[in-house]
Amino acid sequence: MVNITVNNDIVLRTWVPGDADALFNAVQHSRAHLSPWLNWVQQTTKSEHSLQFIKYSQQGLENQESLALGIFYDGQVIGGVGMHQWNHLLKKAQIGYWISKDYEGKGIVTSGLKVFIRFLFEKTNLNKIEIHFSTANKRSAKVAENLGAKIEGIIRQSAIRNGILEDVVISGILKSEWYKKL
Repeated sequence: MVNITVNNDIVLRTWVPGDADALFNAVQHSRAHLSPWLNWVQQTTKSEHSLQFIKYSQQGLENQESLALGIFYDGQVIGGVGMHQWNHLLKKAQIGYWISKDYEGKGIVTSGLKVFIRFLFEKTNLNKIEIHFSTANKRSAKVAENLGAKIEGIIRQSAIRNGILEDVVISGILKSEWYKKL
């Protein structure tokens, strides 16, 4: 189990089956807030879907393909961070994140990702972390900027969100850049 302390109030930790109801409730509470950016939100219509995600996440960790963690504020689920598309040969992966509407704009995602990225560089031997986001997602763009990610390009009409083709920004952080920044 991965357990990363961000500060006195916030912990990032591996999802466990007992989190399914709390995870579903957090998604349900912020459904309208999350749906424009995350396709999986529309497919999460009951607690069992959250449980399936948790089991899938555990398998991904076991196979060293991905790492999904919950963001817990005083023990309450308020979001998630994850690493996926883990390419061991190229030593790179993508990260993603989401936060409940009530906790947006408080710096929780950025502070959590700073600790998560350091963990990934130190524990998984990654050399590069990528953040992909829709050109329309200004909040995600700001998070990437705050983390020091450099925009590497825009892939035109490379994602479908809510039935609409969208351009995707690819940004990246190299391990050497991350440690220079600290």
